[in-house]
Amino acid sequence: MRVKKIISSTLSTLMFMIFVLLVAAVVISKASGGEPTFFGYQIKTVLSGSMEPGIHTGSIIALKPGGDMTRFQKGDVITFMSAENILITHRIVNVEMNKAIGEASYTTKGDHNDGADGAPVSSTNVVGQYTGFTVPYVGYAMNFAVSKAGSVLLMIVPGLLLLLYALYSSWKAVVALEKKNVGASASEPLPDNPS
Repeated sequence: MRVKKIISSTLSTLMFMIFVLLVAAVVISKASGGEPTFFGYQIKTVLSGSMEPGIHTGSIIALKPGGDMTRFQKGDVITFMSAENILITHRIVNVEMNKAIGEASYTTKGDHNDGADGAPVSSTNVVGQYTGFTVPYVGYAMNFAVSKAGSVLLMIVPGLLLLLYALYSSWKAVVALEKKNVGASASEPLPDNPS
C-alpha cells in the first residue's frame, strides 16, 4: 500500500513538473521570438555539420553576446551574421585588425570543412562567442517549437497535461473516498437477527 502511495505521489509530481516546463518553454520561446536567453546567454540551433564532431547537426549551443567584438583571437569560435542573413558558427583561423576604424576582420572556417570561408567576417557582424556548451539534437525540437505546427502543439499540450493531471487527481480522490466508505461500512456492526 505504501509503495502504491509513493508511485502515485511521484507520478503526480512528475506530471506537474512536465506541465510547468512546457509552459515555461512556450513563454520563453514566444517572449524571445523563438530564441531563448538564459542568464545572459543566447541559445542558438546549429543546422549544419560544418563544426562536427565538436558541434553536431541539430544541437543547441550557448553564446555569450555583447562586449568588444574585436577581442577575439585565432582559435575562438564565434557566431556571426553572413551576407545572406544566416547565422553561422565557425572557428577563427586568422585575425586582421584595422585600428584606423576600430574594427577587426576575421577569417573563419568550419572544423569539418576543407577550406576557410570565402569572405572575411567583420567584427560588426559578430553576434557572440560560443561558450563550449552544446546539447545534441535538442535544436530539432526547438526549431519545431517555433514553427506554426509546433506553436500550436505547445499551446495544446500543456492544457492537455493540466486536464490529465486534474482527471488523475480526481480519480485518486474518488478511489480514496470509496475505500474510506468501504472501510466504514465494514466496521459497522451487523443488526441482530431475531430468531
